[in-house]
Amino acid sequence: MKFTQYAAAAAIALMAGTASAEELRLSHQWAEGDVRHQVAQMVADDVAAAGVDLTIQIFPNQTLFKAREQYTPLSRGQLDMTVLPLSYAGGQQPAYNLTLMPGLVKNHDHGDRLSHSPFMGEIENIMAGDDVMVLVHGYLAGGFGSNKGCITKPEDVAGISIRAAGKSFEEMLAAAGASISSMASSEIYPALQSGVLDATNTSSESFVSFRLYEQLTCYTPAGDYALWFMYQPLIMNKSTFDGLNADQQAALRAAGEKAQAFYLEQAKLGMRLQPRRLATQAWNWPR
Repeated sequence: MKFTQYAAAAAIALMAGTASAEELRLSHQWAEGDVRHQVAQMVADDVAAAGVDLTIQIFPNQTLFKAREQYTPLSRGQLDMTVLPLSYAGGQQPAYNLTLMPGLVKNHDHGDRLSHSPFMGEIENIMAGDDVMVLVHGYLAGGFGSNKGCITKPEDVAGISIRAAGKSFEEMLAAAGASISSMASSEIYPALQSGVLDATNTSSESFVSFRLYEQLTCYTPAGDYALWFMYQPLIMNKSTFDGLNADQQAALRAAGEKAQAFYLEQAKLGMRLQPRRLATQAWNWPR
């Protein structure tokens, strides 16, 4: 009898412990080797290790929401977390287009300073109005890839179909004579393969993680300075965060701070190493 009572008590305790645990859902478009997935995984791992009854389930490769359809469910509480280029939500909030402007950011250290500036404070105020908050800031540099010749000056885009990534870049390249096709990073490869695109600009990381080198003949990478920088944070539904207990919130903030330092380090490293990693592909390298 005593054993039966003990077993019942243990079962009740186990059920109570399970009931108190929280699970968050994090969705993104990236492959598991991509640095943006690594940032998400680092946050999930550190939160799990904190022992605060909080876990994060990651849905990579658009398995939960499409690449450009994540901000709205996040703002409505249908999704807890995502890593995305904020300019993807420029249709909902035009100010987000400011986070992908030609020449706004000159290098990663500049991007990091911008992430902690009054400029980003205003962007975060707009997010808060949508019930969204930033957990990890991050900018990635990018370059141009083409199968119609190297892109090193405005005249090189005349008459070609290009994915520009962002309203400001689209306007700039259209003024130089390009034909613009808008799409998420995950859609670039098949568009190049089918001839819908002749060229693209996107992050250095996406050139590798989406294997774009298989469809391009020339890559103009970012150097010590770059024209193309895109803000790609890990963001969270604010009501979801506010509904967690103090220990869970502290674990998320600590994990986010660590992941942000990693993100910046890897972004800098990636900008230096990506050309070397891609050089094995017998490309035509612009001088």
